Amino acid sequence: MRVPNLSLAIAMALALPALAQAQTHDEATDLDDVVVTATRTAISANDALSPVEVITRDDIARSQARSLPDLLRGRAGISIGNQGGLGKLTTLSLRGSETDHVLVLVDGIRIGSPTSGLASFQDLPVALIDRVEIVRGPRSSLYGADAIGGVIQIFTRRDRGAVAPRASVTVGSHGDREASAGVGGRIGRGWFGADAAYQRTDGINACNGSSTLFAGCFTEEPDRDGYRNRSLSLRGGFDATDALSFEGHALRAEGENEYDGSFVNYSEVVQQVIGGKATWRPSEAVRLQFSAGRNRDSSDNFLGSTPNGFFSTDRDSVALQGDFGVGEGQLVSVGFDWLRDRVDSDTAYDESERDNHAGFVQYQGRFGAQSLEASLRRDDNEQFGGHTTGSIAWGLGFAENWRLTAGYGTAFKAPTFNELYYPFFGNAALRPEESKTWELGLAYRGERFNARIDGFSTQVDDLIAYDASIFLPNNIERARLRGAEIGVDTTVADWTIAASASFLDSENRVGFFAGNDLPRRAKRSARVDIDRAFGDFRFGVTAVASGARYDDVANTRLVAGYGTLDLRAEYAFTPSWSLQARVANVFDRDYETVSFYNQPGREWFLTLRYTPAN
Repeated sequence: MRVPNLSLAIAMALALPALAQAQTHDEATDLDDVVVTATRTAISANDALSPVEVITRDDIARSQARSLPDLLRGRAGISIGNQGGLGKLTTLSLRGSETDHVLVLVDGIRIGSPTSGLASFQDLPVALIDRVEIVRGPRSSLYGADAIGGVIQIFTRRDRGAVAPRASVTVGSHGDREASAGVGGRIGRGWFGADAAYQRTDGINACNGSSTLFAGCFTEEPDRDGYRNRSLSLRGGFDATDALSFEGHALRAEGENEYDGSFVNYSEVVQQVIGGKATWRPSEAVRLQFSAGRNRDSSDNFLGSTPNGFFSTDRDSVALQGDFGVGEGQLVSVGFDWLRDRVDSDTAYDESERDNHAGFVQYQGRFGAQSLEASLRRDDNEQFGGHTTGSIAWGLGFAENWRLTAGYGTAFKAPTFNELYYPFFGNAALRPEESKTWELGLAYRGERFNARIDGFSTQVDDLIAYDASIFLPNNIERARLRGAEIGVDTTVADWTIAASASFLDSENRVGFFAGNDLPRRAKRSARVDIDRAFGDFRFGVTAVASGARYDDVANTRLVAGYGTLDLRAEYAFTPSWSLQARVANVFDRDYETVSFYNQPGREWFLTLRYTPAN
């Protein structure tokens, strides 16, 4: 596997347990979180055969992240491109895959625009998020289209304890002002929750474009580009009996976004997710669940105050799943998924709706020190017909603290409405993009130390790109993605340390640019979080580094690598009230993640937070 510094990373991963053993007075970092995204069933993150990372509500509060991209940046396998600061268009690559090769769920509901194929990470308010689960690797055999690089599932706030309120206010650089408040808890057999959040910034100059050189945003607008987000989350549930439960949830975020552009420079956007589910457990060996939901992604666009186009898309989904215990440590899951994408726009698409039906089966088994997972799924899409995907993974525990994992999986990406049906541009004959991935992992879990290294090799075929011979998009490209991720979590002398590093070799495999790196993917990236509590005071550091990346397929425009350091502090002056302070980009680094688009320099933020003591 041709990955820079991979041998060094492996050596570090194998050597670190010896260091951890020397820390005889430390307590282990608890990573035994229950996850549902990896297998569509509840399992321990440590039992998952796929690489999984969990970000809890405590992690979010401690990090003082201002946005979801801010929370995710630099984590294992993740590369982010942002076009000008808070609220601006943000793309996310997982294991070097395309942005639309990452499936995004909110409370189990598929989100993202069927026209562009993108999920609006920048518009999902971090104040309303309870946890995030990141699963790296192909998951189409469970979820269908788009899960080539992996799956990111976002869970909104959950309240299962006593009824209690919470609130926070923040001020900071660039005219930042934020506020959030919520209440929730359990009453008898029912539970409820409600949260609202507001965020506003005057922003920075998003783009250094040029209308004469046709660069960046193709215009010169040296002004501040602000952003405002107002959001509301409602949820509730009821246990009708010990075996039957119901719950529902709704999230709506409305954004107003200023940016630089010659045709459009202001948008009013909406992200809305509504869903519900019913779960029946007639016995310990049987679990049946029915769920349904809708995601709305809309944007009204303007040039100044003049309307200049609108898009509104709906994704309706229904799922029925049964989980059946068929023996000690054996579970079989069978499910049916239905999805309908619809587009409403002032652009006259050739088609505005399509349906997808799918069925899947999954087996999970534990045999002493060995584990096995296998899944198979068949999708029947109204546009491109049938497509079958599958995956298999195996794990072996040995030497008490070690586990070896290996897996293989296929996945696919459905063409977007823009690629298929956009007037005078779409090609209705497009086929799905397809991938094959091999994975190998080694994990160590001790009392005071946890580490994991995972290698992968992915071949993506039938990539969609513009074909000059027919003046339309076509399935003409191939790519190879190879890499490794390493993660370490430990506690040393009361310091909690979480570190990750990613190594990637991405290559265009066909055409005029064969042999070139894929754009906007750094070969190396890393993140380190260090925290310690001193009584009522807590101090933390986050360091993020990324290597250079090309911004174009021709590999002529290089975006330099960068490193940033954030400092944060927190003082709890009562068990419920705390004051948080954060300085981001302490050394005021000037850098870009997308060519011509600026990133903020040094920033400060101050937060007053109320969270009832447990």
